[in-house]
Amino acid sequence: MTEGEVTGTRSLESFVDGDGRFVPHSRAQEIDANAAATGRVGEVVESSTTTLIAEARRLHHAPDFGAFVRVESDGRDLIGVVHNASTQSSEPNRRPMAYGKTEAELRAEQPQIFELLRTQFEVFVLGYLHDDSMVHLFPPQPARIHSFVFPCPVEQVLAVTEDPQFLRSLLEATGLPTDELLLATLRHALKGRADEAGETKAGQYLVRMGAELSRLLRDDYDRLSSLVRRITSWGQV
Repeated sequence: MTEGEVTGTRSLESFVDGDGRFVPHSRAQEIDANAAATGRVGEVVESSTTTLIAEARRLHHAPDFGAFVRVESDGRDLIGVVHNASTQSSEPNRRPMAYGKTEAELRAEQPQIFELLRTQFEVFVLGYLHDDSMVHLFPPQPARIHSFVFPCPVEQVLAVTEDPQFLRSLLEATGLPTDELLLATLRHALKGRADEAGETKAGQYLVRMGAELSRLLRDDYDRLSSLVRRITSWGQV
């Protein structure tokens, strides 16, 4: 691996394959290359019905805040949005220290520092796919540990966000930065529509989602006004 591709907590001398066996660095490179080829961005390390935590395939390379991701688990595709990312030591009793040097300098002088770091991201589960259609319900079972996480392609984002139910799911979520997350997911949904069908289509979609937000937040005028002001300030998508 190059310096920019130190992966999670795995050392440069060993790597765990899909069967839990340790493999040498040469095989580690092969496994990482395969991960890149399949497009996966993370692996589930903690899971519940509503949320999951995944370790990013590459250090400092979590999906963007509000990005839509897909998790392949037990024959079912779960769909969610990234609501948090963090980088920390892989050893609970060992915290990173400040060295007063740039990352490039540290990688050249003390590359082992980065072997002890991992980037994780948290996903709020919106639902799951059934016969390629989105079901806006929590899945019957949580994602399995070590399931892989993939970014949703544009066409999947379009399908998932066509039904405004995802807005309600986000607004009713607890323990999340719901307003910020809602705005971020809307931007991802709009970008896909602008790329695929032009800005007019994106504008029409935004009007429809705005009407749905007005209905959902009809009893919270201040919150609705704040969201609308921020959305209208985006200008060109």
